[in-house]
Amino acid sequence: MNNKKRIQNQSCWILHHRPYRETSNIIDVFTKEFGRISLIAKGARSAKSKFRGLLRPFSPLSVSWISSSNLGTLIDIEVNGNPILLFGDSLLSGYYLNELIIKLLHKDDSQNEVFDLYTSTIIELSKTHNIAPILRNFEIDLLKLIGYEINLDSEYITGDPLEAANLYEYSPGFGFEKTKKKTGLMIFHGDEIQLIKLKGFQSKNVLKSANRLLRNTIAFHLDGKILKTRKVLEELRKYDEQK
Repeated sequence: MNNKKRIQNQSCWILHHRPYRETSNIIDVFTKEFGRISLIAKGARSAKSKFRGLLRPFSPLSVSWISSSNLGTLIDIEVNGNPILLFGDSLLSGYYLNELIIKLLHKDDSQNEVFDLYTSTIIELSKTHNIAPILRNFEIDLLKLIGYEINLDSEYITGDPLEAANLYEYSPGFGFEKTKKKTGLMIFHGDEIQLIKLKGFQSKNVLKSANRLLRNTIAFHLDGKILKTRKVLEELRKYDEQK
């Protein structure tokens, strides 16, 4: 039985590509309608390939492919808008978003809202040097859209509302619980939790707390997978703080 199907002219972003055999690439593609897919781009690394120079991240594209049960085959690709120009920390942050999409989203699962979130975030990264709030907003929204939303309203055991004056201990995968502990990796002030919910990242302390909360939540859902780009971003942040 032939399960192959021709899919045409789908809006997409290239997330990653890697060499395959002598002249081809396997590309991880994020499409609006079909979600995250992997395709073979045959001969993509040869000098005369029609794909040459097009398989780049952060450039809006339109792709056509022949699907199969395991790995589809790219048959056409076209530019679908101006490339998003990212440099320095913004570029590294863009690769961080790509890595999150690859490691948190299931293949062949349509994620229209995540696609729109990714698109708008990449554009935002190209327009500002204030990157951290953009990344925290993306992480919060991504977790919500894929079913891993952090409950920033109430305790997970009692259901009591989180209050600004209290301290709470956070358990990834579960939620917040009121505590008498004063310090700890997963101890958060109630007023900070409320500001994280409102995405009030004007305060550096709130931004740091959000980073701590989201880093550990994402690590929990990655189930041991390492985010290489996040490690580099954190090393750069430490370097900047020491200057």
